Amino acid sequence: MDAALPASRDYSLVGRDSQRAVETGLAAAEWYHTDVPRKAMKELMKREDGPAIRDTAIWLGSMVVLAGLGILLWGTVWCIPVFLAYGVLYGSASDSRWHECGHGTAFKTRWMNDAVYQIACFMIMRNPVTWRWSHARHHTDTVIVGRDPEIAVMRPPDLVRLILNVFGILDVWHAVADMLRNAAGFVSAGEKSFIPAQEQHKAVRFARIWLAIYAVVIALAVYTGSLLPLMLVGLPRLYGAWHHVLTGLLQHGGLADNVIDHRLNSRTVLMNPVSRFIYWNMNYHVEHHMFPMVPYHALPRLHAMIRHDLPAPNPSILDGYREMIPAFLRQLRNEDYYLRRELPLTAKPYREEFHGEDARAAAE
Repeated sequence: MDAALPASRDYSLVGRDSQRAVETGLAAAEWYHTDVPRKAMKELMKREDGPAIRDTAIWLGSMVVLAGLGILLWGTVWCIPVFLAYGVLYGSASDSRWHECGHGTAFKTRWMNDAVYQIACFMIMRNPVTWRWSHARHHTDTVIVGRDPEIAVMRPPDLVRLILNVFGILDVWHAVADMLRNAAGFVSAGEKSFIPAQEQHKAVRFARIWLAIYAVVIALAVYTGSLLPLMLVGLPRLYGAWHHVLTGLLQHGGLADNVIDHRLNSRTVLMNPVSRFIYWNMNYHVEHHMFPMVPYHALPRLHAMIRHDLPAPNPSILDGYREMIPAFLRQLRNEDYYLRRELPLTAKPYREEFHGEDARAAAE
């Protein structure tokens, strides 16, 4: 579907589109939510320690076992599959863990959320202060151009960038640059636009702690004359990134921007059990954005409860890419193209009270 809209987008958080989003009411707008009975929602939002303790024990325990095997098998061909598996748990599973623990919903006990959040942020190389506030903005202004700092695919899409990020190359490059800049005491204008002033010094402090840890690991690698320390800490963010990129692109890729209905700009994909474990059920992404305080382990129940009001989920990761890649290719020729989500007959219609000229998905 093509739209007669201005061709160029300004993704800067302090640029013209950010100002326009505020002026037109797109910023911090009231989003559509499927009606869920109060009692049922209260039950869905109940926090528990049990599921997250179990899954975290499996996650970190598997990493310890794989790290031990990798050390024992280092220098042989058999260490390759071991480190490939270790890398996915380090460089991809950490992505979903920082996310869920950042919401404070994974565990009932706060310190458990905070502990896993800090560990996962270090693994995925996302400053725990910057990304906590960045993600809050992402949920307030999901895929609102100029407001959402976490839009993974700009328009037109940069396919080279997407391919490089399968190996974490550009993400890590920018993460290291941000860490060095923050460690030197500098907070960017974009970061200042969503991090409260009283929190900005914490971003600097964590960057300095991380820099010290990486310095020790690098020194150990130089001292031993071996890459092994870096294969355990740091490099897995590169060689294990592919799964979180594979699943993360499906969240919003190819869909509408500047709309205030998550059914239009987010995608739910039914995935295999292994990917769901790594991804911590974030494949139920429409449901998560509608009700972000529902814990990850309750999202399948939420999906069953509200699916009558949602677009049909993609039945697999492969099916999601069959839909998304042609959309990316078409956006190379026309950046205003996007995939229109079809709702079932049982769903409430698209909201028509969109704010501003950039609301692309008003009912025809």
